[in-house]
Amino acid sequence: MLKQWIAVAAGLGLSTLAMAAPPVAGEHYTVLDTPVETSVDEGQIEVTEVFWYGCPHCYNLEEPLNAWVAELPEDVTFQRIPATMGQTWVDHATAFFAAKQLGILDEVHSDFFDAIHQDGKRLTDVDDIAAFFSNYGVSEEQAKEALTSFGVKSQINQAHAKMRAYQLMGVPALIVDGRYVITPSSAGSLDNMPQIAGALIEKVRSEQAE
Repeated sequence: MLKQWIAVAAGLGLSTLAMAAPPVAGEHYTVLDTPVETSVDEGQIEVTEVFWYGCPHCYNLEEPLNAWVAELPEDVTFQRIPATMGQTWVDHATAFFAAKQLGILDEVHSDFFDAIHQDGKRLTDVDDIAAFFSNYGVSEEQAKEALTSFGVKSQINQAHAKMRAYQLMGVPALIVDGRYVITPSSAGSLDNMPQIAGALIEKVRSEQAE
């Protein structure tokens, strides 16, 4: 279960990439041979974070990434997709999509991370997740219904398909315009990932204007 992000950890550095020059394909990011269809309107640029609640690097990326997302221009749409690379990952992805279905994801997201990494909770059991969600204005029964719903299961299957299409071996990852994939190892550090994504947004914006 942990091999995916352990491999990523080996490539992490402490330096911050100087973005005086544009990032280089194959060095700072990879280009997918087959672009993944995006779900944004024409003229919008999609940026997707792929993460796992149990991943310490995803947890450490939260603060710099949230600060970056808060400053994104109006033509950029940011979204998160939970990775599904093992059963615990799927359990946490189920919690993510259930929270989204219940309308409490914005309140739950950071606290769910904290519960795992600060409080040592596993949050993989339906009863435990439902009890956690009951602190956010929904009943445990409502939470369990969402966690076992057809809609959430369908979203898990869609996430599986996205993982294959993105060709990811670990998390976290940022995907710009369904084509450009940024990982901690390619970026050189977690802090560099949003910087490279920003440069690639400019690249996509230029391509759209041509």
